[in-house]
Parts: sequence; C-alpha cells; structure tokens
Amino acid sequence: MFLYNLTLSRPSGIQCAIYGNFSAPKAQEIVVSRGRILELIRPGDNGRLQVILSTDIFGCIRSLAAFRLTGAQRDYIIVGSDSGRTVILDYNKDRNQFNKVHQETFGRSGCRRIVPGQYVAADPKGRACIIGALEKQKFVYVLNRDSAANLTISSPLEAHKSHNIVFHMCALDCGFDNPIFAAIELDYSDADQDPTGDAAAAAQKHLTYYELDLGLNHVLRKWSDPVDNGANLLIPVPGGGDGPSGVLVCAENFLIYRHQGHDEIRTVLPRREDLSGDRGVLIVSYASHKKKAYSFFLLQSEYGDIYKATLVYEGDTVTELKVKYFDTLPVCVSLAVLKTGFLFTASETGNHALYQFVGTGEDDDDVESSSATLVQTEEGYAPVFFTPRPLKNLVLVDEMPSLMPLIDMKVANLLDEEIPQIYALTGRGPRSALAVLRPGLAVSELAVSPLPGAPTAVFTLRAQPGDEQDGFIVVSFSNATLVFEIGEEVKETSQSGFQATTATLHTQLLEDGSILQVHSSGLRHIRTDRRINEWKAPGRRNITRAATNSRQVIIALSGGELIYFEMDQLGQLLELAKRDMDGDVASLDIAPVLPGARRCKFLAVGGYDNTVRMLSLEDGTQLRPVATQAVNAVPESLSMLHGQSADDGPGGDAGLFLHVGLSNGVLQRTEVDRITGRLSDTRQRFLGTRPPRLFAVNIRGVRSLLALSSRPWLGYSDMGKWQFMPLTYEALDHAASFSSEQCPEGFVAVKGNTLRILSVDNIGETFNQSISRLRYTPRRLLIHPDYKTLIVAESDYQAVPLADNAELQKRLVDEDGDPVAGPEFSSELAAELDQYGAAVGAPGQWASCVRLVDPTELATKAVLELDNNEGITSMCLVKFEGQSVPDTSTLLAVGTAEQMTYFPTSCTAGYIRLYRILDRGQRLELLHKTQLEGIPGALAAFKGRLLAGVGPVLRLYELGKKKLLRKCEYRQLPQHVAQLHTLGSRIFVGDVQESVHFFRYNKADNKLYCFADDVHPRYITAMTLLDYDTVAAADKFGNFFVLRLPADVSAQVSMGLLDQHRSAALCGGSHRAPGATTLSCHCTAPAHTGFVI
Repeated sequence: MFLYNLTLSRPSGIQCAIYGNFSAPKAQEIVVSRGRILELIRPGDNGRLQVILSTDIFGCIRSLAAFRLTGAQRDYIIVGSDSGRTVILDYNKDRNQFNKVHQETFGRSGCRRIVPGQYVAADPKGRACIIGALEKQKFVYVLNRDSAANLTISSPLEAHKSHNIVFHMCALDCGFDNPIFAAIELDYSDADQDPTGDAAAAAQKHLTYYELDLGLNHVLRKWSDPVDNGANLLIPVPGGGDGPSGVLVCAENFLIYRHQGHDEIRTVLPRREDLSGDRGVLIVSYASHKKKAYSFFLLQSEYGDIYKATLVYEGDTVTELKVKYFDTLPVCVSLAVLKTGFLFTASETGNHALYQFVGTGEDDDDVESSSATLVQTEEGYAPVFFTPRPLKNLVLVDEMPSLMPLIDMKVANLLDEEIPQIYALTGRGPRSALAVLRPGLAVSELAVSPLPGAPTAVFTLRAQPGDEQDGFIVVSFSNATLVFEIGEEVKETSQSGFQATTATLHTQLLEDGSILQVHSSGLRHIRTDRRINEWKAPGRRNITRAATNSRQVIIALSGGELIYFEMDQLGQLLELAKRDMDGDVASLDIAPVLPGARRCKFLAVGGYDNTVRMLSLEDGTQLRPVATQAVNAVPESLSMLHGQSADDGPGGDAGLFLHVGLSNGVLQRTEVDRITGRLSDTRQRFLGTRPPRLFAVNIRGVRSLLALSSRPWLGYSDMGKWQFMPLTYEALDHAASFSSEQCPEGFVAVKGNTLRILSVDNIGETFNQSISRLRYTPRRLLIHPDYKTLIVAESDYQAVPLADNAELQKRLVDEDGDPVAGPEFSSELAAELDQYGAAVGAPGQWASCVRLVDPTELATKAVLELDNNEGITSMCLVKFEGQSVPDTSTLLAVGTAEQMTYFPTSCTAGYIRLYRILDRGQRLELLHKTQLEGIPGALAAFKGRLLAGVGPVLRLYELGKKKLLRKCEYRQLPQHVAQLHTLGSRIFVGDVQESVHFFRYNKADNKLYCFADDVHPRYITAMTLLDYDTVAAADKFGNFFVLRLPADVSAQVSMGLLDQHRSAALCGGSHRAPGATTLSCHCTAPAHTGFVI
C-alpha cells in the first residue's frame, strides 16, 4: 500500500536546476527539483531569492530541461521522473501553478536503468527533445504548434541500442538544420560474453550523434567516434551562426572539443598544487552564457574550483580551447548564469547561494591552460597548477539554507520552552553543523532603546504619502506622547504638531499628506501647511476606540456612539453619520482604500455583547448594519486585510478577510463578501493565554497581520496561500509596521519600558534554525539524560586529522588573535574551509572526534580527537550494573574501526572505547579500549550491560577493569548489524540488507534467541520503536514501513515458548518516504503513543 505523505517542512536539497523565462519574456527565473518538489525561484529586486511556487508531485524528479518554441517568448519545462512518462509543464502566472501541457507514457514506473527519464535534453530551437535511460532506451519527440499556437508533441521515435550504457546526453546547437543529440556511450556486449574480464578492461567509450530527420520523421545514428574513457559530461557549444557547434567533452583531467568532421582539440584542466598525483580532476557541473558576440562556459570540478572555458574559432573551425581558473565555490550539482549578472549555485549538500559577477575572469594573473600550449611528455600531458584564492570575480548576495543531508536527529525540550526543539546533525565535511530547529519564524533584533515609562501604544507614519520608508515613530504613554523623527539617526522632535500632553489612541497619514492624531478628547488634524484643525468630543464623553485609513475616520465614544468622518476634495474631514450601538464598543477596524476606489465599503465593530457587526459606509447607507456574527468571547481586537493572490502586487485584491482577536486567546478569521459584506467561512486558532492584539505590518510589500498574544504570531501570504506562523521571540505588548534604509521590512515593538526594532528573516520557512559549526561529518547524536549535554560523534573518510595538519594548526586563532581549539571556532578559517574544502587524505585515512555541546548556548565544551586512524561507526550511553562493576556512572561507548575502507567494507581492527563524562558534561576521559575482530555497526545499553553488533555478530558485554568482558553472543545474523534498540527483555536488530530481527535474552541460560524476523530483504538505514511489538524503519531506497509482531506470537514469547528456535515472521506494510535517513519517536501528549519524525 502506497500513501501520499506530507512533510513538516519542504525538502531543502536540490538535485537539478534550470534557468529560463517561465512567467514573462524578461523574467529571470530558476526551476529547481528538490526530490519530489518542483519549485520556481525568482531573485528579487533586492537580490534575495524568493520561492514563487512550490509544488509536490508525489514522485521522484530525475531530470529537468527548458525549451522555447521558435518565436515564443516564454519557456516550457520538460520533466523526467519515475512515472514512466514524459511531462511538459507550463507556468500559469495568473493561478500560480504549473499546468500540464502534455503527458506521454513510454514505460513502467520506477527508477529503472532501462526506463527513460534519467536524461532529458531539448533542441535549442525548441523543435524536438530526447529522453533517455541509463541503458538501451532513448525516445525522441518532435515538438511543434498547431493552428491555435498550442504546443503539440509527436509519437515517440525510438533511438534504442541494446547493451549500451549512457553516461551523459545533450542537444547540439545546429541552427535550423536537423536536430542532433549527442551521448557518451559504452557498449558492453563483448564484456558480457567474456568471463576473463579482458573485454571489460578494453571497453571503449564513444561519442555518438543521433540525428532527427524532420522530413522523414526518423532518428538515425549519424556518427560515433571513440572518446576518452574518463569522459563523464557533455556541454553543447553554440552554433547556427553564433558559434562552431559541437560539444565540449569533460573527461578526467581534460577538456576536449569534439565535432563531426573536426579534429580533436584538447587541453588539460588546471589542478591544485596540493592535490596528490593519483587523484584526477572531474567536472561535475557547468553553466553556459551565450551571446551573439561573446559566449563562455563555467565549469566546476569535484573540489569546487570554477573554470572559465572559451573557444577561439573562425567560422566553423576551432583553433584554440582555453581554460582559466575563475574562482572557488562549494561543490554544486547545478549552476545557472542569469542574464542580469547573477550566478545561482544549487548544492545537494549545504546551502544554495546567489552570487553576483564583479569580474569576467580576464585578468592575466589567473592561471590558464590552452590547447595551443599543451605539452606532451613521456608520462603524458604536462599538468598546469594553481593555488585557490579568495573570491575575486564573484560576490555572495544571498543564501538559501539547506539541511541536506540530515544525518541524525533528536527531539527534546532541553531549554524548557513551550515547544520541544529538534536537534539535528546536517551537512558534510567542513560545511557540517549541529542545528537546533524551532517551529516558527526567526526574529532579528536590530535595536533596543529604553523609554522613560511603559508605553500604551506605538505607531509609525510616513512623511509623505508616496514615501517608501517611515518618517516618524509615535510612542504613546498614559499621559503623554513622544514623536521620534527617523533620519540618519532616530531622535525626538517637537515640530511634528502632535499634542504631547495627552495619550494618543491612533494616528494616520491621510491621502493629502496631512496627519491625524486621535486622543481621548477629540481629533487633531495637522495640515500640510502646519495649520491645525481640532474637533472636540461632545459633552463629557471621551473617545475610546478609533479606526482610520487614508480617507476615512471612525471613532467610538464612551456609551457606544459611532461617528463617521470622510475626507472631501479640499482635504477637510467632514462628519457624515452617527449611530448608537446600544453598548460600549470593544474594537473597531476598517480596511485600506484600494487603488482606484474612493472609500472602503465596510466597517467592522466588536461589542462587549460578544458580537462582531459589519456596517456599510456607502453613500446613503452609512453605518447601516449589513451582517452580524456571534463569537464566544469579547472581540478585543479587529483587523481587516485584503488577501493577495500569488503574483499580485501590493495593491492586488484576492478577497477581504476579517481577523478577530478574542479575549479567550483565540484568533478568528472570516471571509467578508466584498459586495454585500456577508461573513462566511470562519476559522479559528488558539494563539495563547493572552487576548491577541492585532496589528498591520508589511511583509514582501503586502499588508500582513501581526498578532501579539503570549507569543507573537505572523500571518502573511506565501505563494498565494495564507500562512500563520509563530515568531521565535518573547511576548510583546504593542507593535507597528516599520521601514527604513537599514530595515526595509520590519516592525517596531514595545516590551515593558523598551522600544525595539525587529525584522523577520526566514519568511516562508516552517522552522528557524540556530547552528553550531562542526569539524568533520557528523555521524551520531546523543543527549545525556542527567546533564542535558549534546554528544556529537564526527568522522570523515580520506581526511587529514587536525593533529597531522601542521599548516592549519599554525592558523588556529580567532579574530582577536587568541588561540582556538579548531577551525570551527574561527569564522575566517571556517569560511575558507567552506569555500576550498578540507585537505584530502590518503585512502583508508580517517579523522574523527567526539564533541560535548551545551544546548543553551550551542557552545562546545570539549572536543576529543581520536588517534590511531579510526573512524566512528556507532555510539551510545550505557550505565553498567552489578556488584563487581568498577564504575556505575553513565559512560559513553564509542564504536570505531581502524583504517576502514569501502567496496568491499573492511578494517584492520574494530574497537569499543569507553569514556567517563566528567565535570557535569564539560570533559571526557578515556576509561579503556576493547579490540574487536570486526566493525561495531551499532551499540545499545541493555539491562546494565552493553549490547554490540560487530559485523554479523550480536554480542553482550559487561564492564571490566581493563576492557569489556564478553558474556554471550549470537553469530547467525545474515550480513551486518546496522541498528540496535532494546525494550524490556527484547532486542530489535536492523540488518544492513536483511531487514529487522526480534531477539529475546534468556538470563537463565545466558543466551540470545531470535524469535521473529522480516521475510522481505530491506536495506535498513533508520529504525525506532513504537511499542513493545512494533518498529518503524526506513531503507536506503526511500521506503518507510512499520513492522509488528502478531499478538499471539508476542504472548508466546512473553511466556518463553519460542526461545528454542525461530518460528515467527513480522507483518507490516511499506510506504514511500524519499530520503529517510533518521527516525525518532517523540510523545507529544499523554493520550498519544507518539509519532515518528
């Protein structure tokens, strides 16, 4: 059974990215694949990347390509997926969605090696596309338009070749000649028939051209020629009058120009000076920039170095190929050069970034290799060396955070907050980090200023109606009003015209540039020429509530009388209507006037009789009730907002919504009919113990909602949908929208007697994160139950340990010149390692350490480097019990493997290290070290002993004075123990290939009995317990499944009837959950057994 699933947050890793104009002719946009999510990203005017659309396809996106029909102004998207279909999408700007234009079925579903979808390429003129598999199958589709200018697609044309492996595929730029597609292929038919392996060793890769004859509607194999066996990537060269056409073949250590009928042009790829001679240089991603007068290619190596490749040619003849070192960036899976001068880098691991070009790499100082200066020696071609340097041609503009890969995770409330935190290990190598995730949006505190008292309200005003930034901050106290002018610095002013000796209830910048101050005694209208008009409240009555926009003013007097004012053409406020509400008014609000309208049609009034009324403000029907809604508490605050569609500007209107903050802490959102004022579709959400106070703020240029309860909440429109997220900040008293040069979008808030300027950072994200850098790739995460300390195991393969890196040790100082324990504690060194990558070690070399982290500050308390070239494979906390146990405190057990290598997996020796945790989680001390005959894949505490999975052996240890003492073991597990969990007397073992096994320990005869297993082979990567009979697990193919022991078998095991032999099978169902690597069971409420994260 396969079910749809939704994640708490969108996947953050990107597998592929394409650039094009998808919404408008000159729109600079990027479409990215995040596994099963298809996203449209657009750089904003301020350089920040903004997600315009995110769509879940509930499948696996394998490849993407953009194409444009001849004469068209927008691009289409071709998607290669695991659906067995070719899908062409078009972005609909009005509805903010991808429309499926065509869907052609060609094969079975799933990521199979002979089912196309792994490679997609489109003809530059938009006449055809090819979709290919890793082996054998290729389909070509002819693209055209009908009489109504709609895209049409032909039946598939086959270009199959059996016993043929495809390494890469692209479409040549050949102008308006017949479309040609190029592929790197390897024929293994002879190797299949040769048992000696000689044919496999002599197999040769070929560069093959497939031509689509548009006249005959047929695909033929036009040309095939041997190519370098290290070839892995093809880059099409501009043609058809813009260049010589052909392809650049990226091979190990070389860049080669190839084309039919043209001699091979080859040059070496520059390599780092510190790179060992046995390691080659491979290109992993590229981007092309094409103009009629000039074009170039940016290539990135597996070490992150960017090269700029250019061709020197005359007509269709290439005379020289040049490759110059450009810059060094973190390794990417896709690069995209935007015509606005930006470079987008998409990474499968680590953050994605947007860079701006500040240079074109024309400096003579940079290292360059050329085909004209290629030197051939007896040992091969002479290499060209360079030394990586800081960025010179690119400057970082924006980053999109990514948690990929998520290696381990724990859910715990270590900080005693309202909601538990998620502690996650992310990243790889020097870009790895310990991240603390909290649900909600992150808030940056830009300024905090003390005030002479506790304010009762705060407001912001623009100096003129057309200004983009605020000019004044108005702070109201119980008996005074302070006005601050915003300039190069914020300072108090007495020239504003405000009455400073009374409290201000409300302020408003009116349409003509005049300012309105509402206080308890009346209205103060400050005209643009500094004339002041006063309106006094009648009798001894006071103004209690007020609501305004740029043209309308409504006030509520004590006793419940409403008075309505409207601005005339001369800029005067005219009193147009009055109405007695038969009781005091609890709250008022009116929506802004939309562009092109004279007024807002409706007024919202909340009463102490637990009702919300909508009153008309149209001519002839002023203050006439049009709708009434009963609520279950007093409406303390009201806010009316115009909804925004996905691609609307700030003035767009996609509906009118009334938000009501009730005295019981509930926020109510109701849709208002824009014609009749009728209320419908009411939805509620509990925000906190305090009555929500509602304020209008600007988010992405759109009027949004800030609700202040026992914690702040922000409601905003994201991708055409209303989102309501908590802010990770303390409770606030009052707030108002704020905009300045330093803070384009934020809000000014009051807490106690302090004034604060705040901004929200991660708009659109579900979680905000705080990170602490790590030294190596994290492998395991533990939480000490007593000290609440985080314990992180880090280990990197083919890495140089810090103790052996003399050059790095010399630079271990922070910004102040003080010595630090590692490069992760120096921002300068950490930035360099992020850019250049860590030093590469020899095969079988490992660098490992164990780290203690204080969760309150994410501060590292201790780092212990492991010697003896050991890599960490497992870790657990264990408390040994027994009369002869020398240490009964909670110990840290770390499983390591010396000189471990892969393919096949082997090691010189395995070890279990035991550490004492001293000084309340501040220090580690080695107790002793026990040698093993294999790799300790998993460790777990079990009944005062240590349970270890050593290769295929399950073993139980007791604590000895000099080493661990072996007590019993089980040797019949299939492959290798990858996961261990215990509950009561049961042991749950996850095998690396053979799924889950249930064990029971019999203390009487000191034996381990396997009484149940899963009949299906599953490659377990993560596992957690749901109850005594049930486990949830995931495998490396992205399947999530729950296995349960039958009730009758469980009862027999409890009675000891199944101890002698294996006699039961686990039953359960699987479910697709792409990329699952870690599971955690967390109980959310006493009534729930828990859910798997």
